[in-house]
Amino acid sequence: MPKTFSIVVPVFQNEANLPDTIPALLGLERALPQYRMELVFVDDGSRDRSLDILTDYAQRHSEIVVVKLARNFGQTPAIQAGLRQATGDCVGIISADLQEPHELFVEMIKHWEGGAKFVLGERHERAESRWHQRASGIYWNLVRRFAFPEFPNMGYDFCLLDRQVVDDINRINEKNSSIFVLIYWLGYRAVRLPITRTLRAKGTSQWHLWSKVSFTVDTLVGFTYLPARFIIVMSFAMAALCVGYLGIVLARWYHLHAAPPGWWTVVVLTTLLGSMTLFGLGILSEYLLRILDEARKRPPYVVEQVVGGTERKT
Repeated sequence: MPKTFSIVVPVFQNEANLPDTIPALLGLERALPQYRMELVFVDDGSRDRSLDILTDYAQRHSEIVVVKLARNFGQTPAIQAGLRQATGDCVGIISADLQEPHELFVEMIKHWEGGAKFVLGERHERAESRWHQRASGIYWNLVRRFAFPEFPNMGYDFCLLDRQVVDDINRINEKNSSIFVLIYWLGYRAVRLPITRTLRAKGTSQWHLWSKVSFTVDTLVGFTYLPARFIIVMSFAMAALCVGYLGIVLARWYHLHAAPPGWWTVVVLTTLLGSMTLFGLGILSEYLLRILDEARKRPPYVVEQVVGGTERKT
């Protein structure tokens, strides 16, 4: 019986890309005749014609499975939903815009056949604007500096996972997380293949500034102790600043016999300390919100409908 190769593709507002993406991925069947292909597309609450296009293809191709989420839950929950639906002996993950070279899946499978459990496409170049590269670079540098020093310099969102790795991920129901950092957290040794991330050929990216900020906060809170420890460092810094200022005041009083005006000292210190206190409370509230999310035990996503395939998992 042939082994199954599944590909999970999160989809959100990708109607311009899907007519090219779906045939391109189906074309991998010719390069991998010894495998049974399974394409799992997860519609993450798209408001355009993405679902209609996917459903049409699923009705004509038995290897396509479409998972419709009830609303937009985000990239990580969408991929989690796809991994739970995928039945493959190995499972690939790729974006719907195909900015990564999908044909590299063939080489990834060769490494998997050789015993690798985790193969990723490591970006060596990005054909994107300088601003976008810098913004992404800040995020990945934070991950490398405070979480995983060996993490790819430019990150990754194109990879191949062994069934064992997929099962490990499926046992984790963590919310407010980053799926690609979470996969790396498992600790499996990654085989890295160099790739170039190309420009999006069609459509517009849904990865806006606020999404990047939210994603960064989720990663820092979920995989590092940086925010909590920043409060401790800030408290020591403020204490040192206040002690230093007290020393200046005492020296001025001793040598010049002059006390500083009281009103600006009170205003400045009160404003500064109040701002730092609120900032610290804001960091603590991020942790408390995540604890609240876990305590509620709500699922990270809700599957409204599954189209295609037989005996699909929910």
